[in-house]
Amino acid sequence: MNERELRSLIAGVKAGRLSRRAFVQRMIAVGLTAPMASMMLSQSGVAMAESAIPYKPTKAGGGGALKLLYWQAPTLLNPHFAVGTKDQEASRVFYEPLAGWDADGNLVPILAAEIPSKENDGLAEDGLSVIWKLKRGVKWHDGAPFTADDVVFTWEYARNPETAAVTIGSYKDIKVEKIDDYTVRMIFAQPTPFWADAFVSAAGIIIPMHLFAGYVGGKSRDAPTNLKPVGTGPYLFVDFKPGDIVLGKRNPNYHLPNRPYFDALEIKGGGDAVSAARAVLQTGEFDYAWNMQVEDEILLRLENGGKGKVAIVPTGNVEFILLNFTDPAVEVDGERASAKTRHPLFSDPAVREAINLLIDRASVEKFIYGRTAVATANFLNNPERFRSKNTRFEFNIEKANQILEMAGWKRGAEGIRAKDGKQLKFVFQTSINAPRQKNQAIIKQACQKAGIEVELKSVVASVFFSSDTANPDTYAHFYCDAQMYTTTMLQPDPQRFMNQFVSWEVARQENKWQGRNISRWQSKDYDDLYLQAERELDAVKRAAIFIKLNDMVVGDRYILPEVYRPRVTALKRGTTAHLSGWDNDLWQLANWYRET
Repeated sequence: MNERELRSLIAGVKAGRLSRRAFVQRMIAVGLTAPMASMMLSQSGVAMAESAIPYKPTKAGGGGALKLLYWQAPTLLNPHFAVGTKDQEASRVFYEPLAGWDADGNLVPILAAEIPSKENDGLAEDGLSVIWKLKRGVKWHDGAPFTADDVVFTWEYARNPETAAVTIGSYKDIKVEKIDDYTVRMIFAQPTPFWADAFVSAAGIIIPMHLFAGYVGGKSRDAPTNLKPVGTGPYLFVDFKPGDIVLGKRNPNYHLPNRPYFDALEIKGGGDAVSAARAVLQTGEFDYAWNMQVEDEILLRLENGGKGKVAIVPTGNVEFILLNFTDPAVEVDGERASAKTRHPLFSDPAVREAINLLIDRASVEKFIYGRTAVATANFLNNPERFRSKNTRFEFNIEKANQILEMAGWKRGAEGIRAKDGKQLKFVFQTSINAPRQKNQAIIKQACQKAGIEVELKSVVASVFFSSDTANPDTYAHFYCDAQMYTTTMLQPDPQRFMNQFVSWEVARQENKWQGRNISRWQSKDYDDLYLQAERELDAVKRAAIFIKLNDMVVGDRYILPEVYRPRVTALKRGTTAHLSGWDNDLWQLANWYRET
């Protein structure tokens, strides 16, 4: 389908000649996903479809305890400091955004009264402002009313560089003003096609002004509420032991009728993915287990036990390897892996190209992940409209050897290549997880055959993905040569996902390693093109820009995608959970229930 045909179909929906459902079906037939089709209509002025979230219970409570298992244990409960997904999820139990994303890429109101659209005058024709109307009658857990002041305060809190919020990228370039107690306006400096970032999904959690007002900027880490949340969510805080357990109880004043169904909630942390899968699928001890990064052969065997099932939801999540753009062995002004340094080995393009050829992506998919991952050369994989067709992956040990030889990396007596007195050896780290350790071993073996010595390092997941700014072993510090993990895409639009490589998001000591650019890779051309995408109102042209951004970042070989991963969750039989690949698993926690 060419650009002219696509524009004609969109015009047909706007004029009423073509139904929204028919448009989405046509897009799926030509290779797009439903989320992308929904976003294209929204960006073209067609209101999003209303999502009905099924819920059978006729009263709140009576469901007993809901037991959730996270093998990466939460370490804090402030969503704006949540570097890892497990901290985002735990925070989402107590806090809420204005809206979230459903599985089809539609925005669903949560603390908003409605989704802004051109039809309700929420979206300005020039793309320079958005008006959010807030739900009335919502109370914080301590009884204080939720108002526009809390929304404006959240913007002020997150945009302050000294607060060092991981969400600063969603707030720093906008202005938010109060119209009345239940209406706010977001103002943009330039036409903004993707306005559903601030106050939406994981980056959009609203926090109470009356409890955080004294903890903005440099005092942000001292707020007692960082560990004892007071939100608007379906469960009240009971207890939290970082790295171990989170306890909550039913909020009797929740703003949706007959919800929540469960009387209490427990998030248990620790262990590993296999034991978590077993605790749901085999023993039925827990109702839910997060992130089943387990060999598919094991999942299939456990499902046969009959106690639970695996839910597989499409996402844009990608498992990838980062080669450090900086030198982690050198300190500059007291900071390791400073953006002022360059890696002594990876600064040679031949080394990066060779390592890329030594990653056996097809084997990782076939023998480790099965139905739960797809080999890829792209960082940006979904929605499919944004997936580049310009990239290819190849596993070729002989070719890698030739590239290194031609670049002057000669084998020494021990078989390790060296050049200018530097041996081609590096440390490769990831979290402790059986598929990842097998993945590491596959790469190490291939590298050995090319004269590269790889030292493998594995870090306990609760440490590796910790938001602790004082811990040097977190993935955000990246005091290592190479590392591997999955990065999640929590929106059907790539704008926030692709800001992981802009220069102003570099993780550094100054921002308490909260910047989203963990690799520290930088390119002025990438920065300029990203800024162009931010202001491009034409949905078709904007998709083309994001494909170019993907090609730039993977083409430089500091970022080496392996597989893109649907979200794989374990659910005990009878547990109804409304999962979306474009938001946190707990985005609709208030609507979870158990069939009896």
